[in-house]
Amino acid sequence: MRRLSKQLLIGLRLTVAIAALALIYTFVITGISQVAFNTNANGSLVMVNGKVVGSTLIGQSCPQEKVASDGSLRITIDTKYFQGRLSYTSNPNTAVLQPCNAANSAGSNLGPSNPLLKETTKAAVAAYVAAGVSAPVPIDLVTSDFTGFDPDISEAAALAQVNMVAGARGLDPAKLRTLVESQLQGRILWVFGEPVVNVLQLNLALEAQQASLAG
Repeated sequence: MRRLSKQLLIGLRLTVAIAALALIYTFVITGISQVAFNTNANGSLVMVNGKVVGSTLIGQSCPQEKVASDGSLRITIDTKYFQGRLSYTSNPNTAVLQPCNAANSAGSNLGPSNPLLKETTKAAVAAYVAAGVSAPVPIDLVTSDFTGFDPDISEAAALAQVNMVAGARGLDPAKLRTLVESQLQGRILWVFGEPVVNVLQLNLALEAQQASLAG
């Protein structure tokens, strides 16, 4: 009995010690992240005039996909804004397609042999060409990513939309191109990945500087 009591006491002490260490570790790491990486630790939120308008981690401008009355697939684009990648996220309660729904991360899961992938890609290409994007349309504009709300697009994808947005807003394409290039983000640690443009930040810069771009 004494041996059992001793073992139980040792186990209790270890449990308390490990719990304390875990609690201390959590507070220390949280404190460090809040001081050293405050923006990242709090969701990389984007503020405009004191209000949260989004996050640099979550795309908002996604082409809208719908089935027309004749059964064909149609993709509509808001040409006044730079667009992100196609999104297949849906409402988790109704399963209705809800592009860029950050509450329900999902990719298309369409394989190369799936006819719907080809149909969707062709519909996206047609929509961008009709909106003023010159062919060939960059691949990241007509395909989806794994999350469903990728916030970034390639430099080529952003520049390809310059004439489209400039035409819709009556802006100088050359000045708009300069704005796009000013938003270009380099490789991670100068090595990993490719240069990208954050669509939300680009659109916010567009709204903020439209008056000067029009001149």
